[in-house]
Amino acid sequence: MELCHNLGLIKKWKRMIRKEPAKGGQHSDPSTTVEVTFLRNLIEEFLEILDLQVFPRRQLSSEDDELIDGTGLGLANDACVLYCERFMEFLIDLLSQLPTRRYLRPLVADVAVVAKCHLSVLYRHERGKLFAQLVDLLQFYEGFEINDHTGTQLTDHEVLESHYSRLQSFQLLAFKKMDKLRELSLTNIGSIHKRANLSKKLSVLSPEELRDLVCCELKLVSKEDPWSERVDFLIEVMVSFFEKQQSQKEAINALPLYPNEQIMWDESVVPSINYSGEGCLALPKLNLQFLTLHDYLLRNFNLFRLESTYEIREDIQEAVPHLLAYINNEGETAFRGWSRMAVPIKEFKISEVKQPNIGEVKPSSVTAEVTYSISSYRAQIRSEWDALKEHDVMFLLSIRPSFEPLSAEEVKASVPQKLGLQYVRGCEIIEIRDEEGTLMNDFSGKIKRDEWKPPKGELRTVTVALDTAQYHMDVNNIAEKGAEDVYDADHLKESFVDYEVSFINSDGTQNLDPRPPFKIKLPRTLKGSSGALPGSAVSTAGAANDINMVDANHQKESLIIETYTPPDPGPYPQDQPKQNSVRFTPTQVEAIISGIQPGLTMVVGPPGTGKTDTARDVPARYLLRLGQGEQELATDLDFSRQGRVNAMLVRRLELLSEVERLARSLQLPEDVGYTCETAGYFWLLHVYSRWEQFLAACAENKEKPTFVRDRFPFKEFFSDTPCPVFTGESFEKDMRAAMGCFRHLKTMFQELEECRAFELLKSTADRANYLMTKQAKIVAMTCTHAALKRKDFLQLGFKYDNLLMEESAQILEIETFIPMLLQRQEDGHARLKRCILIGDHHQLPPVVKNMAFQKYSHMDQSLFTRFVRLGIPYIELNAQGRARPSIAKLYNWRYRDLGDLPYVKKEVIFNRANAGFAYDYQLVDVPDYLGKGETTPSPWFYQNEGEAEYVVSVYIYMRLLGYPANKISILTTYNGQKLLIRDVINRRCVPYDFIGPPSKVTTVDKFQGQQNDFILLSLVRTRFVGHLRDVRRLVVAMSRARLGLYVFCRRSLFEQCYELQPTFQLLLKRPDRLALNVNEITSYTERNVEDPGPKHHIHLVSGIEEMGSIIERQYQEKLRYQFEQNGAYFSHLEPSVNADGAQNRQQTVDTDMPEQTDDMPHEVEEATAVDNHVARDIPPESRQETVDTDMPERDDMQHENEEARAVDNHTAGDLPPDSRQQTVDTDMPEQAHDMPHKSEEVTTVDNHVAGDMPPKSSMEDVTTVDSSASVENGSPTQ
Repeated sequence: MELCHNLGLIKKWKRMIRKEPAKGGQHSDPSTTVEVTFLRNLIEEFLEILDLQVFPRRQLSSEDDELIDGTGLGLANDACVLYCERFMEFLIDLLSQLPTRRYLRPLVADVAVVAKCHLSVLYRHERGKLFAQLVDLLQFYEGFEINDHTGTQLTDHEVLESHYSRLQSFQLLAFKKMDKLRELSLTNIGSIHKRANLSKKLSVLSPEELRDLVCCELKLVSKEDPWSERVDFLIEVMVSFFEKQQSQKEAINALPLYPNEQIMWDESVVPSINYSGEGCLALPKLNLQFLTLHDYLLRNFNLFRLESTYEIREDIQEAVPHLLAYINNEGETAFRGWSRMAVPIKEFKISEVKQPNIGEVKPSSVTAEVTYSISSYRAQIRSEWDALKEHDVMFLLSIRPSFEPLSAEEVKASVPQKLGLQYVRGCEIIEIRDEEGTLMNDFSGKIKRDEWKPPKGELRTVTVALDTAQYHMDVNNIAEKGAEDVYDADHLKESFVDYEVSFINSDGTQNLDPRPPFKIKLPRTLKGSSGALPGSAVSTAGAANDINMVDANHQKESLIIETYTPPDPGPYPQDQPKQNSVRFTPTQVEAIISGIQPGLTMVVGPPGTGKTDTARDVPARYLLRLGQGEQELATDLDFSRQGRVNAMLVRRLELLSEVERLARSLQLPEDVGYTCETAGYFWLLHVYSRWEQFLAACAENKEKPTFVRDRFPFKEFFSDTPCPVFTGESFEKDMRAAMGCFRHLKTMFQELEECRAFELLKSTADRANYLMTKQAKIVAMTCTHAALKRKDFLQLGFKYDNLLMEESAQILEIETFIPMLLQRQEDGHARLKRCILIGDHHQLPPVVKNMAFQKYSHMDQSLFTRFVRLGIPYIELNAQGRARPSIAKLYNWRYRDLGDLPYVKKEVIFNRANAGFAYDYQLVDVPDYLGKGETTPSPWFYQNEGEAEYVVSVYIYMRLLGYPANKISILTTYNGQKLLIRDVINRRCVPYDFIGPPSKVTTVDKFQGQQNDFILLSLVRTRFVGHLRDVRRLVVAMSRARLGLYVFCRRSLFEQCYELQPTFQLLLKRPDRLALNVNEITSYTERNVEDPGPKHHIHLVSGIEEMGSIIERQYQEKLRYQFEQNGAYFSHLEPSVNADGAQNRQQTVDTDMPEQTDDMPHEVEEATAVDNHVARDIPPESRQETVDTDMPERDDMQHENEEARAVDNHTAGDLPPDSRQQTVDTDMPEQAHDMPHKSEEVTTVDNHVAGDMPPKSSMEDVTTVDSSASVENGSPTQ
């Protein structure tokens, strides 16, 4: 059959037969060799097991009735079912790779594997649901649109022609030889290429005639095949061969855009999180190679769709149970509870269904209106619902709970059955209106900013776009079923090690004292290390040394470098270009050279190597940030579209005022600065003409040194410069300054010309679109935003030549691919010229929450990682400038040749020890606390109370020494521990302004790409290592600290982990108990980092309780120090821990520990408080009213606390049973620029530090005025 379909192979086959050596005097038959028959025999063995052993055919006695299931068959043999599923996976893997596909596909077709599987009992049985899905996947790859021998993808036209050709040949055969099929042979093809019609036409043949047609005439199967006796098998083979297959493009377009309830809870397609990796799944795999580009995109699309489905399913399962749905007396669904993420719908109606586009059957668009009420929500949650905007996605759920409680059998039912979930339909928001019909959250420019008003009422009406494909399927079911640089000379020599670098002046003489900048004329091709490094090559320096050793007498080529004198940029400070504070390393130079060449550039950037440093002098007006991330930039400038438009309009007014000042200096009317257009005419008629006259006069008076100073036409305009522009000493110097002044004027009028479009365009949307498509030279966005707005980019004619993708090793492969397709092709060619991928495949991969997609389908493999594995050349940066060299050793073993930048070894901050600590990094062994190690309050929610308390205690210790809070971050490896640490901080740190929360408390995964001076790391686990066994996560955890890293964990567990040995061997060279230098009581020390201090100054902390007493003693010393400094005025403030001083009613002024004034300015507010301790428990019978601030969660886990009365028995002691605490929850900011925290007039009784007050002490009726500074995260609080 394969030779019949590929005539060009017949000659090759015959030639191969003739070349076969003769055995025993006769030519051997190649078809009988083991290599040929092995796979066929394997397939036949599989089919035998599928037919006979999955459901054993044996006579069952009456005693074996329980072995018969509801279908009348015996129970399935689980081992055989697993074998069949694995064999299907084996065939799919072979068919999805081109080298093996060429051989296997004809064999699969000859044996008719798919048809036999379709007719098997397992395919139709409930136990074979996964098997059936695997068979369908095998059928898809068997009919994949590709030429198996050339490897080229078949177009839709070629596939259709092939289909018509097969049917035409069959009709001709039937017309000649089969009288019973005369009607079929004369029928138009459109009426017989469907399964049902073709089956009906073939039903007129007898079993013998049908067998003769299939086996002898068409030769689709062998006549010796036992299955050829079955009529249903023969018809299935015929129909499968001749029916029209739906094209892959049609199949994708027919898929619903959003997941529905059927696919969402199908465990074989969207497995649960507890996938062990043992069984197979009906999922595509992301391997190193793919059949075609379409196959590559299709696999990524399917997996991305299913991963999104899994996340949506988890959100729904979390939100719906909180609604507490029930059936009311009227028989309708009602809700007793509430959920932050779900709201009952008041009204839903389809508002418009448009006609299908030409050639389609689904509607072109379907819009609906959804009305809901937010009356039952608090202000914060209301604002979240009101923040919905265009293109946001919502899901509409239909819930019908059962009348009666679930029975014992129903408890084992599926999630939709338990929740009463009937239907799930996705939709996209078009607009949202308030109760009065006023448009909310408009980003299109329909509503101007000064016209915006807050929403009215509690009802919200959202206009949504429904999924047209899903709508079409639903309607059919109802109808049918009822239903960017400056270098010095040494730097250049290091950068071009393969050349003899020589320096000359601009006149050609040798430059003995070269000073930057330089002008380099590069050859067409750079030798050796100046290019990109291949993935398997050694480092640049190593390669160069090898070359020198092999041929030491070889003379290097000369590279001429000329001293370059740049033109005077202008007389004002803002005209001077920005320069790099840290020069580029040779490897970074290679990356830059490679990046400016056409094609693909891959840069591997280990932690701290400066892969994200864009040391370019790019004017702010050419920068634009799209998407929601524009709000998260740590800058005072607004780089959003609206922000850049406003900045251009403000800049226009500033420039026009400068034009008016220039006109006044030239004694001309000031109205030339009325618009950008009049300013342009002013430039041509008065400014440029005067400059040309000045140049002509200068050409005749070059011998006069004062000529430029006396005759410069714009001297009055530049009279306000910081330094005199002209000296009159040299014509050349003054002429260079004059050129700089003219360059300033030229730049000013060029900016005005760029602002002219913003005068003509009136609407905000038009201005924003012009800014994006014409003005901006660097447009930044996330891959997600690029995918959401791709259609808009194409409509606007968005164009770009270069694509730079940061953290590309942490992006899903399909998300990396989409940003390459945001513009239309020009003359059939892509405009994109350069693609630079920057990342680090030794750090964490893309986040894939579903373990099945991650382990089975390799969905967490990024495009960057796949290219590295394929051997694509890349450049690996080899010098880090983030951490102390000692800390960098904890992770640089994972990289080929990672060294340190010189300034890391020379700067004082890196050579000075951490005050109060004996070492710059240390592993701290944390034993069981209160008899407990790790705990799991809920599955996958790991916590370790001992480590949480210890970490927070060390943080308090650092704050009492004077370390700034914004320089400390607390990291952990699990979300549960993150929440626990935040709770401990809320109780022990937040109420005290001189302590406050740290810069961040988050997980290691969320902190990738960020850094801080000091990192306190909690590893949580005490029984099993957990996911830290992934070395990539260890690299991220160890590489976040610049000056200090302190790891809290269970030593006995982690020191035994083989994968983590290189790091933990270094950590364990130091004591496993926290080593403190108790002689240092401030955050400043002159001690060298390699000197832990005298032995009598080093104290090894035995555990959590001792750390608490150290904090208490340290706090008391601080108060005594303040008392000595403040004198008799504060004599009543002398701290005392006995029971006598607390009985009297007194009015005191509590001055807390002074903060560093250069880091955190103080503001004084009145507060009523009793605060003599930091982390002690409240004595009996004391009442406490506090403001408890709860840190907000990341987007992977929303954590919300309601107003509550609670007794906190957590950490350094227990509250007595009759003590009361009233807490008011507000959100604690993780970063100072996100949410400044303001606490006003807080009444607090808090003696909570690290020990217990004497039981007889009482704090009632004590009034304290707190005049201490209140600082959180580097920003003042009130």
